[in-house]
Amino acid sequence: MSVAPSPTVDLDHRFARDLPEMAVAWQAEAAPDPHLVVLDEALAADLGLDPAWLRTPEGVRLLVGAEVPPGARPVAQAYSGHQFGGFSPRLGDGRALLLGEVVTPDGRVRDLHLKGSGRTPFARGGDGLAALGPMLREHVISQAMHALGVPTTRALAVVATGRTVLRETPLPGAVLARVAASHLRVGSVQYARATGDAELLRRLADHAIRRHHPQAAEAEHPHLALFEAVVAVQAQLVARWMLVGFIHGVMNTDNTTLSGETIDYGPCAFLDAYDPSTVYSSIDTGGRYAYGNQPLVLEWNLARLAEAMLPLFDEDEDRAVELAVAALGRFRPQYDAALADGLRAKLGLRPDADAALGEELLALLEAGRADLTQTFRALGVAARGDTGPVRELLGATPAVDAWLGRWLAAGPDADAMDRVNPVVVPRNHLVEEALAAATAGDLAPFERLLDAVSRPFEARAGLERYAAPAPPEFGASYRTFCGT
Repeated sequence: MSVAPSPTVDLDHRFARDLPEMAVAWQAEAAPDPHLVVLDEALAADLGLDPAWLRTPEGVRLLVGAEVPPGARPVAQAYSGHQFGGFSPRLGDGRALLLGEVVTPDGRVRDLHLKGSGRTPFARGGDGLAALGPMLREHVISQAMHALGVPTTRALAVVATGRTVLRETPLPGAVLARVAASHLRVGSVQYARATGDAELLRRLADHAIRRHHPQAAEAEHPHLALFEAVVAVQAQLVARWMLVGFIHGVMNTDNTTLSGETIDYGPCAFLDAYDPSTVYSSIDTGGRYAYGNQPLVLEWNLARLAEAMLPLFDEDEDRAVELAVAALGRFRPQYDAALADGLRAKLGLRPDADAALGEELLALLEAGRADLTQTFRALGVAARGDTGPVRELLGATPAVDAWLGRWLAAGPDADAMDRVNPVVVPRNHLVEEALAAATAGDLAPFERLLDAVSRPFEARAGLERYAAPAPPEFGASYRTFCGT
């Protein structure tokens, strides 16, 4: 592996140093003809990286793992996971590499990670590669989630490799350069527990405390406090998903982070018509990860984390279980409170307003199969005196009239509503349109979509189609795919 000449990138390797049992030294496969497709220059600057240098041939080679700075130690990370409820003790980065950790100018630590960089020892028969379309999906959806205020991993860049990837049809290959607070997952803890190495489990927990939840170190029981912190951030995260209509699609324990960031934008999608039973993922045949199930699944995943951490809670297993159950029991009230607070904000109401207004609105949305995003924007119009648009969406029924009367009597703040209710989310039909065009060589639709979702709360002239839902016939048959 050659060495990049630029001194602008300094990568630490604290994960590999602290947890060598969970890190396999590896290097990316050579990319025949790498060229940059998209780069988030603002994110690069936040990381302390030079965007202009990243666009050079040397920078592009870093972004596909062909050249790394002196001292960097790229590794494939080991983890386990419950996938659709079934436990796999050895998953790991089958087509990904952690290049290392970047310390930002303001002192934050961020992983620089590659996806689609080739087979690793965890590949399990796969080719380790990625196609351009799915990598661009992750780029645009993670950018949208960030702009919406949802904690998320970020996409620094997508680089086309010049290699053809064979899926159902031949597709152009690509590598995604991903940035995350870390890639520690529930599955990471499950892996450490499954090894039977109590010291490894403890070191992993201590690493997670230092990396994400340093306040836990000051608690009487630091590892229990770590679990409580993960419960809290995940309750907040899934509430935010629900508030914007995001469906993850593959909420396995290896896709549940300890940091509270959204990770892995495979078969994800956004709601159009509000229906809690909505499933878009082609592989979720039983509806396990339906939109309305996401809080329940997250709670289930956290229960699996608690099981993996039991030896850290107390030497007495019965006492450890008692502590875990009590800590996990906080998830539901924390989620309910986060959802209620979010709904109050979206309705422009004071923090002490009746939470039933939000709950009743969701029932009206479901009954009328109204568009989630459009309805909340229309309520902002209603708060200014024109209830016509929202009545058209929800239906002109006595129940809707009664609810509108109670809500308007509570004095909603229309300007506050506009600050939290997006005009634009990544509409599924527009995402598919943009990815199909990019795969065929036309990036213009993708670039327009990326611009639209990057400023989601602004109603901009010329972008009206990005605020409109899909035609009904599209949503009836739409399916998403994991892209592996």
